[in-house]
Amino acid sequence: MENKIRVLIAEDQELTSIGLKTILSKQADLDILGIASDGQQAVEMALQVKPDVIVMDIGMPVMNGIDATMKIKELLPETRFLMLTSHRESSQVFAAISAGAQGYCLKEVSIKRLDIALRAVSNGDTWLDPEIARTIFDQLTISDNSRLVSSAQRNKPEAEAGYASTKRAALNTTLSERELEVLQLLVDGMKNTDIADKLCITLDTVKSHMSKIMDKLSVSDRTQAALKAVREGIVTL
Repeated sequence: MENKIRVLIAEDQELTSIGLKTILSKQADLDILGIASDGQQAVEMALQVKPDVIVMDIGMPVMNGIDATMKIKELLPETRFLMLTSHRESSQVFAAISAGAQGYCLKEVSIKRLDIALRAVSNGDTWLDPEIARTIFDQLTISDNSRLVSSAQRNKPEAEAGYASTKRAALNTTLSERELEVLQLLVDGMKNTDIADKLCITLDTVKSHMSKIMDKLSVSDRTQAALKAVREGIVTL
C-alpha cells in the first residue's frame, strides 16, 4: 500500500513497546519503523528513518520524552508527536505541547482510541485524552479564579472583573459567528474533516477559519486555541 504512515515508537518498557508494535503493525496503512528505548536513541533513529509520527513516552532514561520531542522538532519540524504516557499532571501536558506534541494519550487508552489519536495527529490535527483535557480545563479555571481572588484581596475586584469581561467580549467580537461555531466544534473534540461535514463546508474553508482563529487568539496551534477559548469563556466545554 502506498503512502503508509511511517511510525517510530519511543518506549523504554519492553513489554509495552512490543505490545504497541504488535497492535500497530496490524494496520495495513501503518509502517512501523522501529523502537527506541530511550530519548537519545529516539533522536538518533528519527534522524535516520524520518518518521511521519513518533509515539513517544515521557519517562525514559538518558533523555526524557519531552526533551527528545523538542530536539527532534528542531531538527525535523514536519515530524508529528503522539505522547503515550502514564503522566496525568497538567504541567507535563503543557510541557509536551510546548515541546511540539500534537497528541497526548494515557497508556490505558483503548486500541480504538489510540488508533483515532494516531491518525488525527498524522492528519495534522490535535488530540487530547478526554480525561486529560478536562483536567487541564479544570486547572485553568482554578488558576483564573485564584487570580481573581488575589486581586480582590488587593481591593481591586471590580477592575479585575471588568478587565476579564472586557477581554472576553473583545475576543467574541473579533471572532466571526462562523469562527465561533468552528471553535466550539474544535473544543468538542472534532477533527477538521468532521467540522467540515457538520457545517457543510469544504475542508479548505475549515482550515482557513482555523488559521484566522489562531491568529486572533494569538496562539500557534489548535490545542492552544481550544485551551484559551475555554479559559477565556469564549466557548463552553
